[in-house]
Amino acid sequence: MTFADLGLSPELLKAVEDAGYTTPTAIQAQAIPTVLMMRDLIGIAQTGTGKTASFVLPMIDVMAAGRRRALMPRSLILEPTRELAAQVAENFEKYGANHDLKMALLIGGVQMGDQLKALSDGVDVLIATPGRLMDLFERGKIMLNGCELLVIDEADRMLDMGFIPDIEFICSKLPETRQTMLFSATMPPPIEKLAKKFLNNPKRIEVSRAASTNADITAFKVPVKSRSKKDTLRWFLENDLVETAIIFANRKTTVRDLNQSLTRFGFRSSEIHGDMDQSSRIKELERFKAGEVNILVASDVAARGLDIKGVSHVFNFDTPWHPDDYVHRIGRTGRAGAKGRAFTFVSEEDAEAISNVEKLTGSAIKVFGKDDVRVDLSEALAKAEASAEATAKASKAEEPTEEREERPARKPRRAREDRSPREERAEPAADRPAKPRRERAERAEEPAERKPRARRQHEDDESVPPGEWNGPRPSFLDVGFG
Repeated sequence: MTFADLGLSPELLKAVEDAGYTTPTAIQAQAIPTVLMMRDLIGIAQTGTGKTASFVLPMIDVMAAGRRRALMPRSLILEPTRELAAQVAENFEKYGANHDLKMALLIGGVQMGDQLKALSDGVDVLIATPGRLMDLFERGKIMLNGCELLVIDEADRMLDMGFIPDIEFICSKLPETRQTMLFSATMPPPIEKLAKKFLNNPKRIEVSRAASTNADITAFKVPVKSRSKKDTLRWFLENDLVETAIIFANRKTTVRDLNQSLTRFGFRSSEIHGDMDQSSRIKELERFKAGEVNILVASDVAARGLDIKGVSHVFNFDTPWHPDDYVHRIGRTGRAGAKGRAFTFVSEEDAEAISNVEKLTGSAIKVFGKDDVRVDLSEALAKAEASAEATAKASKAEEPTEEREERPARKPRRAREDRSPREERAEPAADRPAKPRRERAERAEEPAERKPRARRQHEDDESVPPGEWNGPRPSFLDVGFG
């Protein structure tokens, strides 16, 4: 089957051919005809299988006929993250090169001026994150009653990020007679409920088992102690034929610390996380795509929406807290039929998290060093640990010798009778002769004979009854009146 068999227009087929694609993926082959027939759709497919093109391509042909109006977008695509929204926008620009369609991108972290101008001129396709869309809607800068087509992308991620109430509100403001598509890698019960509420007799397309991983990805788990994770990661980067890699961590602070550590050791690495503004995130992604850096340390903000060709490795420096994130993280490699390798570092604290991942995927993850034919990590780490221990022992054994060599020899003492009183006073306490026990005992008893410290009050003061003033006596009370 080719894209020409799916009923796409000649202009769109030319754009697809120029992009270098000839054969549709399984989700594209089933979803594109359904969208062109104007039916509602539920698409379930693992990440990296071409879900984005499965709705972008038919939408371009559907939107080709019609007239745009100011502040009233004709179609709406909801994305959970800025990166994914920008990725979809790039697809529209690439595939819609031969069509007269206007697109607007509404995401946070950038100025509203250009976005508002695009809306006022009228757009055919609006790609937005729920937060920025809700903000503009509440300000009265956008109207949704002219939207003919709605796409909810990465619905399970929307659920994890707490966007479901916003999506329900947005759907309630759209016209009832519309075409709705929902795409997701997994299908938890809340998403099923959302689909039943807002989709009308949808066609369900499931090209692979829910929450399954890509067959082109060789995945391993690496048992490792928490304090040895950085050393283990550097060993992999140096020994496992890593061309380009994305390293995922659970916390932003870990992302920053890990990137600094890799840079100090001479690796070409960069970082991306939620605390960075949008322009900085885009800049770092462009550096990674251009090959200026070949290692990207990221939080889960990059787990979805990054379609970068040639990523050979994915490392989970931390086992993900949510098992669904595991599927999306390792899906950054092995894309478009390429082979990829994924490694998840598992410490003692991660036992429950990796167990939940294996329950979700329905299969046990291989332990690296036992089933891998490329390299045996266990022997390499054992040699490294032995070498480190030998170095530590050698350094400890050399320290006392150096101290003894550097310490100057003591001069012989002169007899006590030959020393002057000044020399005797300057002599260290440890070198002075011990005083007789009797003298020391008498001095020890002296503190007991000391009188207690006098109270700071008049000697003739008498005890006062409870509730009366018991502080110092003011001097003006002693002044009499004649």
